[in-house]
Amino acid sequence: MIPSLRRGLLGLGFAFAAAALVAAEPPKEAPKEPPKKELPFTISGPYTKDNLSVFLFHGKDTLTGKKFLTLQEALAQKKIVVHETKEVNELSVENVATDEDVFIQSGDIVKGGQQDRVLAYDLIVPAKSGKTPIPSFCVEAGRWTKRGGEDATKFSESGKQAGTKELKLAVNYARSQDQVWAKVRDAQRKLGDRIGKMVQDKDSPTSLQLTLEDKELLAVLDAYQKGVQKETESQKDVIGFAVAINGKVEGAELYGSAALFQKLWPKLLEGCATDALAEKAKDKKFDAPTTELVKKFLADAEKGKLAEKDLGKRTHLLTNDTTGCIMLETRDKAGAAVLHRSYIGK
Repeated sequence: MIPSLRRGLLGLGFAFAAAALVAAEPPKEAPKEPPKKELPFTISGPYTKDNLSVFLFHGKDTLTGKKFLTLQEALAQKKIVVHETKEVNELSVENVATDEDVFIQSGDIVKGGQQDRVLAYDLIVPAKSGKTPIPSFCVEAGRWTKRGGEDATKFSESGKQAGTKELKLAVNYARSQDQVWAKVRDAQRKLGDRIGKMVQDKDSPTSLQLTLEDKELLAVLDAYQKGVQKETESQKDVIGFAVAINGKVEGAELYGSAALFQKLWPKLLEGCATDALAEKAKDKKFDAPTTELVKKFLADAEKGKLAEKDLGKRTHLLTNDTTGCIMLETRDKAGAAVLHRSYIGK
């Protein structure tokens, strides 16, 4: 046989053999998607007022048997002292109660001292804590002295939150004093534009706290809050919420205790209303997102790079940074239970 023809037949034989082997192999199944992680709570809503939509999270407490005072409650009951340190970016807190722990939430604004501050981290302050440092940012540029009848050595109240998403990111993500000042100015400008008047207080124009006390602004925010509260006040076992503004999910807050959430809810809802008003576009309407989009927002927040940090004797902070969201999880070292989880869209 001619050598080239022999080689050709051998090659053809190998090709047929390979084809037969391929045909004999069973077809490969497409890779299965991992099962979706079920949320440990159910979601109701949306409850909508203008461009603000709220979804409520219903579930069981993970902090059973534990009770916390909010910072606002503890200050009113004189069970905690927030001390002025004369350092812009650090204050100290002292729980003087004998048997009650206090929960401070990142974004809580404290009024008084030598200038109003926003507290930069969640912190569990145990009873009889002694002075404990807590990072802070100034939300009142320029003042560095006593204001009116206030005490310049400590802070009198904490009834407001750093409500806008951009300010939350400056506090919790950039952690930059310059950005905090810039976002305070932006919020004041936007809120003034929306209600048609300046919202800076004449006694301290840079104070975010005094802006948020403006009576005309409060009347507009109250309409937002009542529109949502009317639909949500009968809801039970609520442990958190997600917020959407202009049809987009912008953030969420989840707590280990329904009782703690209920105490914080009015303050948090006012913050949501503040953000919605600041971002409200004239003559534009938006459809509320679906529950599935809320679930996707929460699921996507689990995919980032995790960092850990200890804060004081009782607080452990985990931060998950993704392309679209930053998630901050606060755990109580006494039992390692999750106390608070905050999601802030970028």
